[in-house]
Amino acid sequence: MSNTQENDHRVDAQNKAMSTVRFSNATFTIGLAALVAALALGASMIGAYPVSLSELLGVLTGTAKEAGSTAETVLLQVRLPRITAALVVGAALAGAGAVYQGIFRNPLVSPDILGVSTGAGLGAVLGIFLSLPLIIIQGFAFIGGLTTVGLVYLIASRVHGREPVLVLVLAGVVVGSLAGAMISLMKVLADPYDQLPAITFWLLGSLASTRPEDVLGVIPAVIVGLVPLVLLRWRINVLSLGDEEARALGVEAGRVRLIVVAAATLMTASVVAISGVIGWVGLVIPHIARMIVGPNFDRLLPVAMLLGAGYLLLVDTLARTMAQVETPLGILTAILGAPFFLWLLARGRQGWS
Repeated sequence: MSNTQENDHRVDAQNKAMSTVRFSNATFTIGLAALVAALALGASMIGAYPVSLSELLGVLTGTAKEAGSTAETVLLQVRLPRITAALVVGAALAGAGAVYQGIFRNPLVSPDILGVSTGAGLGAVLGIFLSLPLIIIQGFAFIGGLTTVGLVYLIASRVHGREPVLVLVLAGVVVGSLAGAMISLMKVLADPYDQLPAITFWLLGSLASTRPEDVLGVIPAVIVGLVPLVLLRWRINVLSLGDEEARALGVEAGRVRLIVVAAATLMTASVVAISGVIGWVGLVIPHIARMIVGPNFDRLLPVAMLLGAGYLLLVDTLARTMAQVETPLGILTAILGAPFFLWLLARGRQGWS
């Protein structure tokens, strides 16, 4: 067999292998989406007021035997909006975490560690303090989150002669602590009978008071933030190589990073406005997704968002069913996320030795 024929066979084999990998990734993503949908259906039937499968299907298809029944009211006004919010919040936080970790080339970066969640929380708390409507609270949260991540990135870029990863993390901790102090000041100044309970409960992270209009107000903002990430997905892969490599490949690193950070911050800030500060989702879930499908952002983003949606849905279902008093989401995600993060550190340490 000639060298040309051997090369042709080798190319054909590589193409078949790539096709198989793409098919496997697509199959896995579709299967994961189906699993999340099944979890949503199951969560719809679980709660203080159990709903049967026939009642659920009747409400969803509009063929319920009794219009205005208790099951229909519970599903349409309480449970389905909350489940939808859990899916959207989990997907947005996990997707934003995957973006931050990729463009900053730092596995420790997340919306929490960079201070985006705390900054968005400060904006939202200010909105609650001023008794503003939801749309204005979301705007304040977006401005607070964008300002925070801008300060963190500015500080990290101005400090030279130090480890960039360490500077970035420390800058996020410092700016986040400052935003946290401002939140504490707002709590001191807030009305103790009206505003303070709302701020305190909101900061713990919860979807208990989610209304249908809240979900309808957040979904467009998340979609607006998601569109640039999808359109710039290959450039995000290039940014993970470093600024010099990105410029060599014709990518304007500064402009693309600004767009991507603004988009991820919009997603984070929008969901924080209705859920409060829910930690660890944006840090842990992208790691799990990366271990499953690798660092390619084309595959990483949808898998991370699906895993985040399913994870937060499970946590929220547990929060509203495990006890008579609802457990805040921020507490449960910390309890579940901290041991996993310690395992990641131990696993990484073993890899360095």
